Amino acid sequence: MAINIRCANTNDLLNIQHCNLQCLPENYQMKYYLYHALSWPQLSYVAEDEKGRIVGYVLAKMEEDCEDNPHGHITSLAVKRSHRRLGIAQKLMNQASRAMVECFDANYVSLHVRRSNRAALNLYTSSLGFEVSEVEPKYYADGEDAYAMKRDLSSFHIEKQDRIRDDTVKQIKDSAAKNSSATQQHTHTGRCCDHS
Repeated sequence: MAINIRCANTNDLLNIQHCNLQCLPENYQMKYYLYHALSWPQLSYVAEDEKGRIVGYVLAKMEEDCEDNPHGHITSLAVKRSHRRLGIAQKLMNQASRAMVECFDANYVSLHVRRSNRAALNLYTSSLGFEVSEVEPKYYADGEDAYAMKRDLSSFHIEKQDRIRDDTVKQIKDSAAKNSSATQQHTHTGRCCDHS
């Protein structure tokens, strides 16, 4: 089963909302999805099946009150039941986290999860490296408590630095090869090289 992960855009919002309504008890008005899409267009992602249908999404943002310690927040994550246990949620979360580092230099990402949501807790702790930072009593509208969780994004910073270093080395090598080639082509003496 081929799944494509890509950045979400405003054309996806109705399908994201539909996926949310199918999968989660926490639902949002369209203006909330639009707010995310317009404010942080590079942070939310969708998973599409081979026919281009959205089967999962992650809605993410940057926290706006933390310039000295930039961090992101996962507002919502959902994968349709028919496409669960394929690693889609993990890929969506990693892509959003990577984008937070690339675009905003985020140090960590936070989220809330219901205390009763064992499957999500397992994903967040075992596969993604989140840790519980606190319990927020009666966080959800129905009165259920939430775990506030955080994931350190240091590994994505290292990945970014490695990529920048590799790109710089490649540019230097390409430039050296180009200069070497230009020097070899103009080793003859003649009127074209005589600049006097």
